[in-house]
Amino acid sequence: MKKKILLTNDDGIASEGLASLRDALKDRFDVITVAPDQEQSGSGHSFTSTRPLRVTRRDDCTYSVDGSPTDCVMLAMYQLLDKKPDLLISGINRGQNMGDDVTYSGTVCAAFEGKIFGVPSIATSLSIRDGDARFYFEDAASSMRLIAEHLFIDGLSKHTLLNINFPNCPQREIQGTAITRLGDRKFHNVVVKREDPRGQAYYWIGGTPECQFLPGTDLEAVHHKKISITPLHLDMTDYDRIPELEKWNLRL
Repeated sequence: MKKKILLTNDDGIASEGLASLRDALKDRFDVITVAPDQEQSGSGHSFTSTRPLRVTRRDDCTYSVDGSPTDCVMLAMYQLLDKKPDLLISGINRGQNMGDDVTYSGTVCAAFEGKIFGVPSIATSLSIRDGDARFYFEDAASSMRLIAEHLFIDGLSKHTLLNINFPNCPQREIQGTAITRLGDRKFHNVVVKREDPRGQAYYWIGGTPECQFLPGTDLEAVHHKKISITPLHLDMTDYDRIPELEKWNLRL
């Protein structure tokens, strides 16, 4: 029996990265897609609790949801699938999710949600830069098929998910893989204030990232055309700080 893989993303149901991933996996695995009906980039781990959600069945294996990536995972697990999938893959995202990006990323947080349900989960992204003329989603998707096959053989720790970032280049130019930690990527000029024709202020949130390509980080690996594989953990507790905080001896 084929292993069942649930696909989702934050770029939306019509994204090229999702289509490439589905095409690469569908012959080898039983693939079900549940993804937002429009782009949800930067949605993080948000879910919708203030309005009803609508699901559109596109075909027997594809659903779109008018909600966030986390909404998609919840609906898949509770309503749309007859049983839990063997693997969840979120992506392939149009643009990298490295360093400080991961807490903002709907792509990564969909994988976190899958892990909360006890499903092995992977977030995957293509590191597209401004000015890139071509996007190598198919090459990344081909590698993701091999990674999925390897995961089913070796397994994954109960509380760990994988955040995988691909350089945007042909597969023949890839310089191998690197097991990495999260790097340091800060944004500058994050909020831009402008004025409309009526003199009212409005704001754009965006900014320009400044990266430090430190050894062992995801940023450094992709910069050198390596596939970055970063293990992330559900438990965000800083255990080393617990004894230090206990010394505060707070009596409130």
